[in-house]
Amino acid sequence: MSTYQVLFDGTPAKEEFYDLLSRLEIEENADLPGALSMQLPVSAKDGELSWVGDARIAPYANIAVLATPDGGDQHCIFDGYVLTHKVHLPAGPAGATVEVWGQDASVLMGLTETVKEWSGLSDSDVAGQIFAKYDFSPAADNSRESSPAHTDDEHTLMQRASDADFLRRLARRTGRWFRVTCADKAGKRTGYFATPSLTGPAAVTIGVHDPKTSSVPMLDFSWDATRPSSVAARQASLTDDDQDGVSADTSSSGLRPLDAQDLASFTKKDKSVILTAAADTAELPARAAGLLREAGWFVRCEGTADLNVLKKVLRVGAVVDVEGCGSLLSGSYLVWSVRHSITTQAHAMSFTLVRNAMGPAA
Repeated sequence: MSTYQVLFDGTPAKEEFYDLLSRLEIEENADLPGALSMQLPVSAKDGELSWVGDARIAPYANIAVLATPDGGDQHCIFDGYVLTHKVHLPAGPAGATVEVWGQDASVLMGLTETVKEWSGLSDSDVAGQIFAKYDFSPAADNSRESSPAHTDDEHTLMQRASDADFLRRLARRTGRWFRVTCADKAGKRTGYFATPSLTGPAAVTIGVHDPKTSSVPMLDFSWDATRPSSVAARQASLTDDDQDGVSADTSSSGLRPLDAQDLASFTKKDKSVILTAAADTAELPARAAGLLREAGWFVRCEGTADLNVLKKVLRVGAVVDVEGCGSLLSGSYLVWSVRHSITTQAHAMSFTLVRNAMGPAA
């Protein structure tokens, strides 16, 4: 039987808390901050309402949630802070509730907007320095892909935003993911500023081919053929007087396809877009590849799994195998988002998987 644990400011909740908890949902997402939603019953005593003014769910109170599958490793699926309350008070004596919403620790990076010039540093170097301000450990993947430094000769980096918004913008333009997560222990936070890793063994296999042994009740697939598969990139250079500027045309995202047919191979068409950006000429190839990386996730698979059946906690960024769905749809996928709906009896994981290729034609 899978188990879960809620921690308030690092202290585990008492057993009676779980009997009171009406709803607990956690969402992890590749391009959005992690989020928490919980509902608690409210009662009145001596003119005051329970939970409404409780310090455990006060503004910016820390809440963490740990999940452990039967016989598996513990996962910290949320570690963040309370941001919003919604109190519902009916006229009768019963049915009053307070709903609590929270965001992962990246919310700390959005409290102050900053105006700052970054010179002589690459995007990854900037991310490392910003993560250090908040005592977030940089992910090992952050240094997997090198990037050019922004110098005074061409364009320095100018920040006019909060640290979170700034890093999110930098990450998106080169096809990276910006996330702040916890792995196995609350309070141990990791800052990701990297492209997803598509190598290594699959974390779990999901299939629907046999109703008696399938780990999910159903899967829904979709693909989108309208996305670009090549980029014509141009940029005027401040150090080169060539009227045609610098070119970085490409049809490669730099990420390996997860199966036999990439977008262009599957559609038998090449959709090209033009990229013009005020960027260092050395960075232009990464900007072009980043556009294709975002567009390249043209296949989606959606479903819901019970943790007690799957026995693996799905985490964003993990590679999973889908089987029993035909040659086109079966194969490796990347976990894009997971919504956890947790009770003392069940732990459902509604997931979205993506990939940048289709399997071989039947």
